[in-house]
Amino acid sequence: MNPLPHVDRAIANLSEKLLEAQSPDGAFRFCLEGGPMTDANLIILLRSLELEEEALIARLADRLLAIQRPDGSWRLYEDERKAAGSLSSTVEAYNGLLFSKRIEKTDPRMEAAKRFILSAGGLERVNLFTNVTLYLTGQKPWTNLIGLPLEIVLLPVSFPVNLFDLFAAARVHMIPILVAQTLRYTHKLPYTPDLSDLYADPAAGKAPGETTSWSDIWAYSLNDTARTDYRGLQDIIFRLLKQIYHWPANLKAEALKQAERFMLERIEPDGSLFSYASSTFLMIFALLALGYDKRHPIIVKAVSSMKRMECNATDAAVGTHAQIFTSEIWDTALSSHALQEAGLTPSHPSVQTTGQYLLREQQTRYGDWRIHNPTEPGGWGFSENNTRIPDVDDTTAALRAISRLRMQRHTEYKEAWNKGLNWLLSMQNDDGGWAAFEKNTDSKLLAFLSVPHAREILVEPSTADLTGRTLEFLGNTAGLKKNVSLVRKGVKWLLDNQEQDGSWYGRWGVCYIYGTWAAVTGLAAAGLPSDHPAMRKAAKWLLGIQRPDGGFGESCASDLHRHYIPLDAGTPSQTAWALDALVALNMKRIPEIDKAAYFLTQEGNGKDWAETYPTGAALPGGYYIRYHSYGLIWPLLALSHYKERYGADQVR
Repeated sequence: MNPLPHVDRAIANLSEKLLEAQSPDGAFRFCLEGGPMTDANLIILLRSLELEEEALIARLADRLLAIQRPDGSWRLYEDERKAAGSLSSTVEAYNGLLFSKRIEKTDPRMEAAKRFILSAGGLERVNLFTNVTLYLTGQKPWTNLIGLPLEIVLLPVSFPVNLFDLFAAARVHMIPILVAQTLRYTHKLPYTPDLSDLYADPAAGKAPGETTSWSDIWAYSLNDTARTDYRGLQDIIFRLLKQIYHWPANLKAEALKQAERFMLERIEPDGSLFSYASSTFLMIFALLALGYDKRHPIIVKAVSSMKRMECNATDAAVGTHAQIFTSEIWDTALSSHALQEAGLTPSHPSVQTTGQYLLREQQTRYGDWRIHNPTEPGGWGFSENNTRIPDVDDTTAALRAISRLRMQRHTEYKEAWNKGLNWLLSMQNDDGGWAAFEKNTDSKLLAFLSVPHAREILVEPSTADLTGRTLEFLGNTAGLKKNVSLVRKGVKWLLDNQEQDGSWYGRWGVCYIYGTWAAVTGLAAAGLPSDHPAMRKAAKWLLGIQRPDGGFGESCASDLHRHYIPLDAGTPSQTAWALDALVALNMKRIPEIDKAAYFLTQEGNGKDWAETYPTGAALPGGYYIRYHSYGLIWPLLALSHYKERYGADQVR
């Protein structure tokens, strides 16, 4: 097999499609598609605030109905089984559709959903974020959902347990939930749907449920045996607070004030909380609990920010979707880099306009990241509405995209490069790896707690994908190899964290293919030879999981169970990651590599659902993302590297 003629055509076609998607301002704006939660919650919010948004509600309801499964359920990914994930997704969609007033319980589609919900355990077994919505809307009685006190907001950062030990996203979701829980707030209207018939045990809805850990907010698919008792940690916090404050009786009132301040200080210019629709949704209810009028300007602006996250995808199965956040910076930086790797020069108008766009989006504001890393700003964030939440991955992506422009003696790009590189290097953790958002927030106390996925949910440790991607940038773009101390530390971290089978776990993509690709390309860029034992193990693992048709596919279930689970089809992005890793290993051109390249050149080469399978990860077992850009960006990048490496070679 000689795929090279097909590779040339594929590179040209992928480049053309990407260029067609570029906006006049230089940005690439693709849809970021998730499960039904955000669509349902936006409907619920609009109805709860009694806003006349019938057209938007109708579009959101249509999308929910379009993605319902034949068995009546809604799923996070194609091969998801009957677990709490699909149960909660189904309850969310069912509730949102009833709130929309566009469909009745007696509709056959709703009756099918009800049967699925009851067969999967009923409302008793939904995840905690679904429970939060039900509590806020008065559809389920409040319990001590979160086993930590709101008073944690009063602890100084110098204390061994404090708010800023938590993962950044966990903080901004936990605080509004704690406010509503502390005040036992509900917002029930005459037309709020009655879901009491969704309890598998009719008596369950009348009695308080069990107290569960606040970390489970993001941990979908947890069973009852995974719940954790936090009373010991709660007692520690109260003892610390009593040592600091003279009037313990006033702690709750002071904590509510501090929590309100926390939220207001983190509202982005567009009105969202921390740029996330999910945290903004919770903030609005928390503000209502604190006495804000539903037409308060802060709430009005927050709702507008969520409406602006609507995506109208060309994919007919998607239609209108309320995104949990937007991905303009990420998609733009990745797209431009891939196009440049495919041959676009710095003088090309696409590269020029994207460069100017990225310059404008470089962040200059300080955010929470400064608490653990008091350095100057200079990173890039994920979304346009994100002005002070930079992350390592977006920063390396943006720096790759402007690297060639920097070398054209453009002062503005050199300055942006220097600021971005300085911020990136300062974000290396003490253990040698990199995390996404904050530095050295891998609290051993919190991570020690027996909560599934605690290291992803509660804290932010170094990860193989962030560390590998950073090393790849430093080696291939910035020219820093393993003779540099910080690179050596990063290499050591990756070598120390390789799985026994030769793979690496990836935090922000699905999952072991993603992590292995990032680690291998990073180690190769740092100068690790392809005959190093870790590289040989990685190559053997990758070749061992390749499908007969040349593709690679991995289930989102790998993320939840923390071991590789194959998918019954190859996906474009995962095949591209695997191919790119094999190319980076500097291997001889072998049939397996050619087969992967050929797979990527064939449009519609797999099952339809595999073409749209989510390969972006956000929360283990809880939220997975189909990036509409990934089917273009990653195959273009991998095929370009394949052509560069093997273009003049013969099949051996």
